[in-house]
Amino acid sequence: MARVTTFRLLPSRLPAFVLAPIVRRLAAAGVTPMALSLAGLAGNAAAAIVISQGALFIGGTIMLLASALDLLDGALARATNTASPAGALIDSTLDRASEAVVLLGAFMYVLGTRNDTAAVLAFVAVVGSLMVSYVRARAEGLGVEMTDGLFTRPERVLLLGSALILGYLTIALWVLAVLTTLTALQRLLIGIRLLQRHGRR
Repeated sequence: MARVTTFRLLPSRLPAFVLAPIVRRLAAAGVTPMALSLAGLAGNAAAAIVISQGALFIGGTIMLLASALDLLDGALARATNTASPAGALIDSTLDRASEAVVLLGAFMYVLGTRNDTAAVLAFVAVVGSLMVSYVRARAEGLGVEMTDGLFTRPERVLLLGSALILGYLTIALWVLAVLTTLTALQRLLIGIRLLQRHGRR
């Protein structure tokens, strides 16, 4: 499989010295990777409800805490030898759902404040984030490994959560709408170039 490494703002996972002690305690307590994934989705759904009601600070805090579980489920699966393709598929699907549901909460909130521009931006951000993941998945299905990109999930989660806490939601939606679209385009162009290079026109 052809592989590409491009610039990215944040690492895709925490350093081992940070993850290892947490994962050991979770494993000793009998926590499963699936439980963490489901808890992350439930937490983000709760954040979305809170955000839609206008409690942006609380919603942003809940979102960041729930999304932090995404940094642990894969590491826990590897540490407990329970990692599997099916588990990876479920994890990725729940991650997309978690991100989308929080943006839905933001959409409902700005719609209620009659900020039509922000509502459109929230919609574009949802589509853009899903397209970033879709282009990667489709490219990998065609033999191109593509894990990096300018504005991937860690950057999106950190930006949105921080903006909710600090009260800069509209600015964050502008950034998300623009950079998710550019990242999807970046991955598309990289994928096309690599496929052509390897004779898969």
